[in-house]
Amino acid sequence: MSAYEVVKVERQHTAAVQVMVAFADLPAAERWAREKLAEALPGIQAEPPGSSFTLCRIPRGNRMHMEPGVVVMGPFDPVGDVVASELPAGRAVRQVLVGPLEKLPEAWPALFSWCMSRGLRLEGAFWQVYGPTVTEPAEPQTTLYALLA
Repeated sequence: MSAYEVVKVERQHTAAVQVMVAFADLPAAERWAREKLAEALPGIQAEPPGSSFTLCRIPRGNRMHMEPGVVVMGPFDPVGDVVASELPAGRAVRQVLVGPLEKLPEAWPALFSWCMSRGLRLEGAFWQVYGPTVTEPAEPQTTLYALLA
């Protein structure tokens, strides 16, 4: 894992599937949303989509707002369950995680703890951007972002 750093992030247009899901159902919801995206993307834009990501909000109870999606060139009309959305702009804490996605459940609490230990207030939005893979495909790269208030 890389060190944490505070960076400025720009707003990005996205195509996403918005769901509110129980923790136990996160993997199935992510797979379902990715299938819906794959079906809808050819009708949304002519350009190849950008980075794939999952945007979340701080959980409420045992449920979490989640938006699996891809970066796109601009807004568009909804296509089935796929809607136009955005990755937020502002100051965020960033960390690059190299290794299997199974490390994510440990990485997020560590990032949030790092923010708290430095007096950084979280806005509530956090997201992970997948890829590009490093030279070894068995070692994927995921960039974590947590928006600061």
